[in-house]
Amino acid sequence: MDTRDAYLVDAFTDEPTDGNPAGVVPEAEDLDADQMGAIANELGASETVFLRDSDGADRQLRYFTPETEVDLCGHATIAAHAWLYEHGVIGAGEHTVETAVGVLDVRVESDGTVWMSQNDPTVVELDADAAQVADALGIEADAIRTVGLPIARTSTGLPFLAVPVEYFAHLSSMEPDMRAIEQLCATHDATGIYAFTFDTLEGDSTLHGRMFAPGAGVEEDPVTGTASGAVGAYLAYQGALEETTDMVFEQGHFLNRPGTVSVSVGPTVEVGGRAVTTLEGTVVVPESDDDEIIEV
Repeated sequence: MDTRDAYLVDAFTDEPTDGNPAGVVPEAEDLDADQMGAIANELGASETVFLRDSDGADRQLRYFTPETEVDLCGHATIAAHAWLYEHGVIGAGEHTVETAVGVLDVRVESDGTVWMSQNDPTVVELDADAAQVADALGIEADAIRTVGLPIARTSTGLPFLAVPVEYFAHLSSMEPDMRAIEQLCATHDATGIYAFTFDTLEGDSTLHGRMFAPGAGVEEDPVTGTASGAVGAYLAYQGALEETTDMVFEQGHFLNRPGTVSVSVGPTVEVGGRAVTTLEGTVVVPESDDDEIIEV
């Protein structure tokens, strides 16, 4: 019986069962895509990261939701490197990872904080119908129109629709129509919608966000690293925060999994945070052509 060690690591928090849980499978070199997809489905985290050898970086990372492989996942990258550091596989300093969007830099600080570089940002303002977007999110259109910032497609590796709303109450009252959100994202070639407000719970936070990606199998993500980097780049592009380049994003409170993402926008965009291992065990690897559920 082929088994592998598997972990659940909560990213963007230092408190167990907060933040965004990622599956981490440290030894995945000989697993094929079907096997990795089955394991990700069994672990049930929004994304599971599989660590493999790489010729062009320190290691390769592949990311699977319970339904599909995705090109990049910020919280799973943070989780993987926090696990590697916790177990003494890597030390503090600079590291590289091969992903489907290219080789990215990862920096681990001595306190365990992990910083992940993002690709060069692209921000495109959209002539999107605020009423249509608001209907998809289940809020009034004026909650978007009154902010004074455009809806945009923004990416630092994965594209998201950045949707500013006026008040925290608007985020809180959202009743998202997942089918409508999936259609909007397909129309604009985006992974998901990141709705946010500058009305925050903590005084030192920049914004509070919610991210919906039903097309990727994630109706709402607790705390999203790649979207945070993309929205940080969008805010810098819009000049929304004057000269501030260091930001803190709150997310996950509506799922009872609060967490924070640090975002730095300079010559490169970086997202950072802590992570904590909350579950460890062994997963049975299915045969590559076996569609039956696997055991844990």
